[in-house]
Amino acid sequence: MSRPADHVARLRLIRSDNIGPVTYFQLLARFGSAQAALDAIPDLAARGGGRPPRLAPIARIESEMEMVARLGARYLFLGQGPYPPLLAELETAPPALIAKGDFALLDRPAVAIVGARNASAAACRFARSLAQGLGEAGEAVVSGLARGIDAAAHDGALATGTIAVIAGGIDIFYPPENEGRQRAIAERGLLLAEQPPGTEPRARHFPYRNRIIAGLAHGTVVVEAAPRSGSLITARQATEFGREVMAVPGSPLDPRAQGCNQLIREGATLVQNAEDVLEALRPLHIRPLRQRRADYAAPGASADADEAARRTVNDLLGPTPVPVDEIVRQSGLAPAEVQTVLLELELAGRLERHAGGRVSLA
Repeated sequence: MSRPADHVARLRLIRSDNIGPVTYFQLLARFGSAQAALDAIPDLAARGGGRPPRLAPIARIESEMEMVARLGARYLFLGQGPYPPLLAELETAPPALIAKGDFALLDRPAVAIVGARNASAAACRFARSLAQGLGEAGEAVVSGLARGIDAAAHDGALATGTIAVIAGGIDIFYPPENEGRQRAIAERGLLLAEQPPGTEPRARHFPYRNRIIAGLAHGTVVVEAAPRSGSLITARQATEFGREVMAVPGSPLDPRAQGCNQLIREGATLVQNAEDVLEALRPLHIRPLRQRRADYAAPGASADADEAARRTVNDLLGPTPVPVDEIVRQSGLAPAEVQTVLLELELAGRLERHAGGRVSLA
């Protein structure tokens, strides 16, 4: 079966080493197409002082695409077709998602419900009831198909519409006891995965999954969460994305409520029922979507950098993450020059990108 050459090139680009969403879009902006970007990578990495990253083989990408088709799933490419519009606003939006189920849910307003895996029975019951009420009000309920609160939220909204974002491949059931739930969502809701089929979820995959959960929804509700939990990471990401963060208060004697109570102290909206959530989300439902940069910009959108610029940026970098804006300010270089040097360093395997637009030497 023939595959669109542009789709193959896009997947090769995002599946190659040292290329995350930010680098992917910078390459597209500079070279105008995924294939042109692939052709330019060896030269860019050499300028960054390292070896070219391993590019994903065409055969592997074609095998992945065949597997996606066999699973009855499809790709959602940013800038093409039914890609989630709220998620498309993010600078770190996944260039490609694998989806299976009811794509009409992507057109519905959405709210995320997340919380503790070892949640109390009362909290799970509340999350299930909350999701049911929000679903009956027309909201698509988004969560991460984990144990505890996530599972309860999906169960409550299964009849009305729920979106599950999974950390591994779309064909991997994790945790194993959620296999029946995952199959039901694929039939009656929508499954989304950023990783290729067959990918077993690893610890590093969950923060990436969490950003998708937060990015899909106008707001995130946290129901029971310990301090420094993954649910609080999702809430922080929602804040960074300009979305509403809501929390259900709990007993100060229960460690599982400490995260929610902390969020409320820091300014999250206290909610006790579906009506509270809908009231908090109402202003966000009517705001216009932020204009995202074009998926393809004109070739040459980035400026070249000379050796002096490379030395200046290198001298300002270290093991501690620093905002890119600060590098621009201290270097006195044009932003496009700084971005070019960072792009070269990342392709050479010498740069790491962090949340909040920060970078450090690898």
